Amino acid sequence: MKITVNGKEEDVEVGLGLTIVDYLESKDLEPGRVVIEHNGQVVKQEEWEQIELAEDDTLEILNFVGGGE
Repeated sequence: MKITVNGKEEDVEVGLGLTIVDYLESKDLEPGRVVIEHNGQVVKQEEWEQIELAEDDTLEILNFVGGGE
């Protein structure tokens, strides 16, 4: 299945339904350190387990980065 992540097309394998949480785990991303936009809508973290990705979906993943003075 093809999805677009941060502007780049990506092929992902689909098992019994690939959720946003499954995708994040496959990329070793910490759920507490990212914000997700799915098909143009910001999605609350509590909803990630219920959203199954589908062909041609778009994800924007923003990482929080610490630092500063």
